Amino acid sequence: MPSQHFLTFFFFLLISCNTITSSSSPPTPSSQKDDTFEFVRPMDRKLLGINKKEKLSHFKFYWHDIGSGKNQSSVMVVPPSLKLNSTTGFGLVNMIDNPLTLGPKLSSKLVGKSQGFYASACKDELDLLMAMNLAFIEGKYNGSSITILGRNPVFHKVREMPVIGGSGLFRFARGYAQASTYSFDLKSGDAVVEYNVYVFHY
Repeated sequence: MPSQHFLTFFFFLLISCNTITSSSSPPTPSSQKDDTFEFVRPMDRKLLGINKKEKLSHFKFYWHDIGSGKNQSSVMVVPPSLKLNSTTGFGLVNMIDNPLTLGPKLSSKLVGKSQGFYASACKDELDLLMAMNLAFIEGKYNGSSITILGRNPVFHKVREMPVIGGSGLFRFARGYAQASTYSFDLKSGDAVVEYNVYVFHY
């Protein structure tokens, strides 16, 4: 009998300790009420500095894709698939850190870098998927960037790609870029492309 009373006492003691521990421990995120959090809320435009009038700017520069020599700015990171026997290099991916210059010569004034990648995204035509940040270093735009993501059919005289955003002075940017080939070296594969970028920004 004494042993039964001891076991009963011990059992209730364990339950009491567990209850005290549970009630004194801080609530976990899953136990907190959802109304203590905000998923979305309206904001005053002034807090983000976009209470100014939106303006339209035109940027013109030259994009240098250099895949030859000791100072390459364009490097293949994924070769095209040999299984498809495609004449367009379908599947190829190049990572780029291409100079952007004021004039068509590489020795011209450097205004920024084009950083990102392009990939051959078509089996029948040489169409590139372009994903790149135009990171400027010129004047008040130093440290700001414009982001482009779009289709670039390289044999077309003028190719148009959307501006999908930006950073710094180009927050909430929108617009488009037009690219036209200035020169292309068949032997080295190096290319110079003229870019005209039209962008709305604050």
